[in-house]
Amino acid sequence: MTFRTLIVDDEPLARESIRVLLERDRDVEIVGECSGVDAAALVARTRPHIMFLDVQMPEIDGFDLLGMIGEQTVPAVVFVTAYDAFAIRAFEVQALDYLLKPFDDARFARTLERAKERAAAPPPKSAGGHRQRFLVRVRERVVVVNAPDIDWIEAADYYVSIHSGGHAYLLREPLAELEKSLDPDVFFRVHRSAIVNLGRIREIHPMFRGDSMLVLSDGSQVKLSRSRRGEFERLFSAPR
Repeated sequence: MTFRTLIVDDEPLARESIRVLLERDRDVEIVGECSGVDAAALVARTRPHIMFLDVQMPEIDGFDLLGMIGEQTVPAVVFVTAYDAFAIRAFEVQALDYLLKPFDDARFARTLERAKERAAAPPPKSAGGHRQRFLVRVRERVVVVNAPDIDWIEAADYYVSIHSGGHAYLLREPLAELEKSLDPDVFFRVHRSAIVNLGRIREIHPMFRGDSMLVLSDGSQVKLSRSRRGEFERLFSAPR
């Protein structure tokens, strides 16, 4: 088995030191490295088995990231930090290990072997696992958008625009990748470039050639394409 591995740290030198150690293992494929602010999109795109994650990073730290993507999204998460104050919290979010900098090669190797064992094991059964919150940058601050508060989401090139409570927030993530992380009992892709929160739909207006227009509770109008209408209607005719 080849283990897709992601390195998340805001310091390039720290990422390099981990990369050098990982490159010694033939079973490991490094699928990317980045700082915390870009990690959620990279996780969605690469679907890593193992993630080496720094705790303290600007804007989005390690715990923020796990809150965004869900604790079970990456099978084996190893926190890497120079501070021991967060160890208890790390294990509370199901981290596999907590590497304190500086660590030696032997310590890293033992952790990597444990990470590979966990990644190769069958995934635990869970009723959750869907993304529950998003962190988006708005000028000089970061705003938390909870998934249940989202009205709808539209594609915007390599970004998505998340509509919630009368506001629109840009997130650097492709719509197709974002869709995979959402709860399908709550969100539905109604069009090639739009996803709606099913609980926000108030009216359905037929249009020409089989398309429909959905009117949401905030007054937004989102097109439901003809190709998606059959599956959409089945959501309201059978228990989910």
